[in-house]
Amino acid sequence: MTTPEDDGARSHGGRAPETEDRTRDRVLQAVLKQGPVSAAELGESLGFTPAAVRRHLDSLSKQGLVEVKVIASQGAGAGRPARRYVLSQRGQTRLGNDYLDIAADALTELADAVGEEAVNAFAARRFGAMERRYRPIVEAAGEDVTARAEALAGALAADGFVGYTREVGATLPEAMQSVQLCQGHCPIQGLAAEFPDFCDEETKTFARLLGVDVRRLSTLAGGGHVCTTHVPVGRHKTPQRAEKRTRIKINKQERPR
Repeated sequence: MTTPEDDGARSHGGRAPETEDRTRDRVLQAVLKQGPVSAAELGESLGFTPAAVRRHLDSLSKQGLVEVKVIASQGAGAGRPARRYVLSQRGQTRLGNDYLDIAADALTELADAVGEEAVNAFAARRFGAMERRYRPIVEAAGEDVTARAEALAGALAADGFVGYTREVGATLPEAMQSVQLCQGHCPIQGLAAEFPDFCDEETKTFARLLGVDVRRLSTLAGGGHVCTTHVPVGRHKTPQRAEKRTRIKINKQERPR
């Protein structure tokens, strides 16, 4: 007899437990929204037992829909690398890529009829609209690049891109510090794989919004687990911080010996 615990789902209001397939879809959606995410975090957010969530993750892994990503622990006293789950390319295709074949065919015909420049212009218009929507959100974060990147990640997350940031090089000299702007899902992944102009235009949009030169490290369209953009922050501190450092330096120079 199947129990709610075996199913990985709890019965609500006397209703029958969810089917295996429906429960597995919930786990897949949770990996999409939270990934990279651990099995324990998934179980807590979905209300599943550890054994149940691992069973569903194992099944999704065998279907090629999720993959394990090993992430090095950061900070002082970091332990062994942590295992986190992310959607595979096949999983990305299964979720949120409806009608992309039609769109790809349409853009191919557009390029054949008018030229590649028409596709470039279309991509530029699409991300121009995104930039106009995101700019007030990013500018409200102030001049600090890290804060702006976090605001941009939040806007991307709200639009279904599963955006988040990671600090890099916290122990390195200030000039070498950076953050990575990550996107765990790309609704146009298949389209971007065929037309790289979309990724290029998105990168340019991020650079304009953040006010610094950024660099794309990986993309879902190119086979990466996430879209990752390198954002240098160490050399771009806010004027207030720079003024404070200068004032401290002057005070030290003027201090009597």
